[in-house]
Amino acid sequence: MAAEVSKIQDYAIIGNARSAALISKHGSIDWLCWPRFDSPSIFGAIVDSTIGGRWSVCPESDSRTSRRYIDNTNVLETTFSTDSGKIVLTDFMPVTSEEEKKRRLWPEHELIRHIQCAEGEMELIAEFNPRLDYGSTAPKIRNTGKFGWKIDIGTIVFTFRSDVELAPNSDGGLTALLKLKAGNTIAFSLTFSAEAPAVVPPLAPLITEKLHLTIDWWQRWAGQTNYRGAYESQVIRSALVLKLLSYAPSGAIIAAATTSLPERIGGDLNWDYRFAWLRDAAFTVHALYGLGYKDDADAFVAWLLHATRLTRPKLRTIYDVFGECPPDERELLNLSGYADSRPVRLGNAAIKQLQLDVYGELVEAVAHFIGENQRPDRDVQTMLRQFGEYVCEHWQEPDNGIWEERGPRRHYTHSLLMCWVALDRLLEMHARGQLHDLAVEKCEAERQRIREEIEMRAWNSELSAYMQACGSEVMDATALLLPYHGFEQASSQHMQQTYARIRERLVPRRGLVYRYDQSKDRREGAFAICSFWEVDFLARSGNLTEAREVFEAALAYANDVDLFAEEIDPETGDALGNFPQGFTHLGLINAALSLRGSNRRE
Repeated sequence: MAAEVSKIQDYAIIGNARSAALISKHGSIDWLCWPRFDSPSIFGAIVDSTIGGRWSVCPESDSRTSRRYIDNTNVLETTFSTDSGKIVLTDFMPVTSEEEKKRRLWPEHELIRHIQCAEGEMELIAEFNPRLDYGSTAPKIRNTGKFGWKIDIGTIVFTFRSDVELAPNSDGGLTALLKLKAGNTIAFSLTFSAEAPAVVPPLAPLITEKLHLTIDWWQRWAGQTNYRGAYESQVIRSALVLKLLSYAPSGAIIAAATTSLPERIGGDLNWDYRFAWLRDAAFTVHALYGLGYKDDADAFVAWLLHATRLTRPKLRTIYDVFGECPPDERELLNLSGYADSRPVRLGNAAIKQLQLDVYGELVEAVAHFIGENQRPDRDVQTMLRQFGEYVCEHWQEPDNGIWEERGPRRHYTHSLLMCWVALDRLLEMHARGQLHDLAVEKCEAERQRIREEIEMRAWNSELSAYMQACGSEVMDATALLLPYHGFEQASSQHMQQTYARIRERLVPRRGLVYRYDQSKDRREGAFAICSFWEVDFLARSGNLTEAREVFEAALAYANDVDLFAEEIDPETGDALGNFPQGFTHLGLINAALSLRGSNRRE
């Protein structure tokens, strides 16, 4: 039977830097893929509330709900309150140090749900209805005794355990009606093992210990930051989101943990974001280093160098968490989509696109990684020279741009900007003695030609603004990044005029910015990261008061646990697109860093 569809902002995320689950404010796990972010779903009700599968724990009667993350962790607490009592549901994926794992039986993949009656008494309903492989398989759940159940799929074993009895239900899953009084606790555990026999430690004695270890691990990680002051809670939450979206074995960071949450409800702008985009590289490195998470930044750059080594000097736009090519895009016809927004897609066709901006992103990331004093090794220097040669030869070609347009290729201003960035940073590294045998004269000449192309052909003298593409009349928020990347001062006349046009055409209300002009053919929400680009631009312009006002207006569109999706509906404030979105949280962090830097210069 179909359940009410939760709004996208009604979800929160938990994970262990290998996989993630989305949990609605009603206590329902509606999205979980194991063993990797891009693995087939086990629970997928978020993209089909009828057949997707879910794991729900909620009061039998109507209740008031609040939730929070335990301070500086990714451990989620949901509190259900009624006139008769109060229940606290704690959801987490256990995580700890490798040393601690070696000292005990520690499954690689586990999700724990711990229920405590804090006041009075309350009746709960627990329903466990997995649907494997994106809702296509209702698995046989085998009772193993002692409140344990197993799902065997070849060599894969799912083990579900509790300290209460559950009974088979009409959907092929398990159900329990629970009555708890003050002080009572119940725990559930679901584990995954790719090869039987699975590691299954005792349930009851370890739940509290695992919770404490997990809280400690997250708080120790969050505590590494050097960020203090205004907006600290939102910045650290954004850092914790990035950590959740990272894949610890490789260092990759994916764009989002979901697929096909729509950019327009009922529309077809639904994409699979469970991969790593080179587009995000420079923003990611700047954010991680800027916050003091050096180990994570180093791991990410190491993944970048590994992922790009096989195809360079050509680069893909998207890689999976191991640096391989993601699967071809296809549609799942059995799923109705979030709120009937079809299709649900797997894979992403952007793998076949040309996006020249990724060269600037990658070179900028490496430049940030090595700093001003470190000399990259011979292999990295070879790679950088190859990228320089490729940009010199190909920057004049049209491409699909940062927004991955699926129509004809164009000469996008942002792509030109990032080609300029690639050559500019290579020349800077050469001047510092960090990069040898660079074709300096050629790089200098092409860098100047790109500058002239942007200043002459991307500038529209009638509108007095930089446009989305050469010869275009479409405004694009990426123009705000020209100062961020050092192409032009934010205070320049051209940039101030461009910003005035952006305010006129792309800002529906304070704190929201469309990524480009809307048209009848394509209406979508405000693009959340663009709001934080506006903040960065204002800070670089020296307008700190307005920058803070816009920042606070943008922050108000987060959900109740400070998570952002890709887009925001300007009319309702609802979240749109995949959730939570790493790109948005990167923008938040970098805007806060820009504000902090500007405050220090006052």
